[in-house]
Amino acid sequence: MKTVLITGCSSGIGLDAARHMRGRGWRVIATCRKPEDIEARRAEGFDTLPLELGCDDSVAHCAEAALALGRIDALVNNAAFAIPGAAEDLPRGALRAIFEANLFGTHDLTRRLIPHFRAHGGRVVNISSVLGLIGIPWRGAYVATKFALEGLTDVLRVEMADTGVKFILIEPGPIGTRIRQNSIPHFETWIDWRASPRAEQYRRTLLGRLYEPAAKKDRFELPPAAVSARIAQALESPRPRPRYYVTTPTHVSGIGRRLLSTRALDWFARRS
Repeated sequence: MKTVLITGCSSGIGLDAARHMRGRGWRVIATCRKPEDIEARRAEGFDTLPLELGCDDSVAHCAEAALALGRIDALVNNAAFAIPGAAEDLPRGALRAIFEANLFGTHDLTRRLIPHFRAHGGRVVNISSVLGLIGIPWRGAYVATKFALEGLTDVLRVEMADTGVKFILIEPGPIGTRIRQNSIPHFETWIDWRASPRAEQYRRTLLGRLYEPAAKKDRFELPPAAVSARIAQALESPRPRPRYYVTTPTHVSGIGRRLLSTRALDWFARRS
């Protein structure tokens, strides 16, 4: 039985992926940040570990504890959060906080498992976003972390091509998760929207999307199961693709990248 460590399994994509991969015969180590979510996953029969990506010690303890459970065949870096708000309203601390979790902690966990993967073979699947391909208003902090994750994963894929470790990106678009609701505490912590020159724009646009239940799904929205299906492909395909696109927006946004960027990067990197 193969083993996969999946981060961010409290809800949404991570939880669905954990259940999906277990259904396909994988042993799943599910990580969560909150104790109550750890208990909920444990009650489902998952191996569980606490993980706070913004904390160095938590990342180190998670990696050590995971490796103590035996061979790990794959890592799915899914955990992330968003801080909605206009880019001009993002204080330095907000960017520091979101990068600590969405990029620095993710990379730290990956690095700690790479020696194990070098010895035994393994795959690292990084969950990106359509916002790692294009930038849209009010999402600057999240966009910045996902653009960075895209670039770092591309480099790791090329650098690790001479090893048994494969790096793969999953590109979700609009997916029915709680990321919007979960972003409210971060918005309230970091964004002083009332003092912003865009206060009226916040009232007309962002506040409604954050605080009012959506009357209908976003256009092109798919359930988390659509992402889980791509994760399974990335983990089980004999020759995984560099990227797997999910939903119409990511397919459209990824056309140029499929035809040019990935191949151009690989070509250039091998000749540098």
